[in-house]
Amino acid sequence: MEAVYLSFVFVLAIFLGFELISKVPSTLHTPLMSGSNAISGIPLIGAIASLQIDDPFFSTLLGTLAIAFAAVNVVGGYMVTDRMLKMFKKKEKKTEARDK
Repeated sequence: MEAVYLSFVFVLAIFLGFELISKVPSTLHTPLMSGSNAISGIPLIGAIASLQIDDPFFSTLLGTLAIAFAAVNVVGGYMVTDRMLKMFKKKEKKTEARDK
């Protein structure tokens, strides 16, 4: 019964995520995604919870994968945010080349 319940929650999360993201205007999509990637520390909780599994190899594997994916997602989120913020900086004028 637990597998059916977890599958239902997973499918519901997919549907809800698709509906929410499809309603976001394209101008706000990048800031929204970079912000949501920054909170990807949540899989770390899953890694800690996987330590309760009886099989130590399987729990270590799941924990390592969760930490790796969370780290990639967090770093990617910050890289997108940094790139997005660089677009709003003023470019320096090249007046030094004209003066010579």
